Amino acid sequence: MLSYIIWDINPEIFKIGSFAVRWYGLLFALGFLIGQQIMVHVFKKEGKPLSDIDALTLYMVITTVLGARVGHFLFYEPGVLLRNPLEVILPPYQGLASHGAAVGILLGLYLYARSRRSSGQTYLWVTDRIVIVVALAGCFIRLGNLMNSEIVGKVTDVPWAFVFLRNQEYSQLPRHPAQLYEALSCLVLFFFLLWFWNRYKAKTPRGSMLGIFLIWVFTLRFLYEYLKENQVEFENTMSLNMGQILSIPAILLGVYLLLMSFRKQRSIPE
Repeated sequence: MLSYIIWDINPEIFKIGSFAVRWYGLLFALGFLIGQQIMVHVFKKEGKPLSDIDALTLYMVITTVLGARVGHFLFYEPGVLLRNPLEVILPPYQGLASHGAAVGILLGLYLYARSRRSSGQTYLWVTDRIVIVVALAGCFIRLGNLMNSEIVGKVTDVPWAFVFLRNQEYSQLPRHPAQLYEALSCLVLFFFLLWFWNRYKAKTPRGSMLGIFLIWVFTLRFLYEYLKENQVEFENTMSLNMGQILSIPAILLGVYLLLMSFRKQRSIPE
């Protein structure tokens, strides 16, 4: 039996001159492309206008990337953000924060939904459905991190430990494949949310799926941080790192939404 797994995957699929197609970029794009088709299915089943899909996708792409970039610099490199704000939108896009992406998506969906109430696309209706595809996209993004040999775990002797040869800072010892843990967790969540929606569809308690998403993703994120190396040096002096601190309000919001949704559901006369 192998005591660890040697991980030596090239993050570039192919290269033409100075232009490289990377696994991370491909997986990131697939999250949006497949997610769009899932939302087409949801809209058809619930009788929503398919003409809104393109606008929803555009809101998602812009707010996800912008939120993730701003979040990264705001939470992990505030000095860079103050020194050169344009770096948020300038390549290379090395630095995306999932907490920032979450905030960006929630704000973007508010802007999307506020002009579509007449079609029944309230804010909680949209967010409850969009978390299905966000969970799948989260899986793809963490697989992209794995292909990049980044966001690595701490040293371990578990039999499924990875040695990340292409990560110059952490290439010598077997480590937790933290990216894979999060990817699998997101995949499980995706299938559960898809089943949950498929069971209730229009009768889905408002806010319930968003609540489940926030509790699942950020509770596990909080716990997985104990298995991961800190992303930036200043976290080494903290009892809880930045990822854990930012996860706490997301978890509390999820609990509130879940309780509120089922309380309202019980108050509806049968």
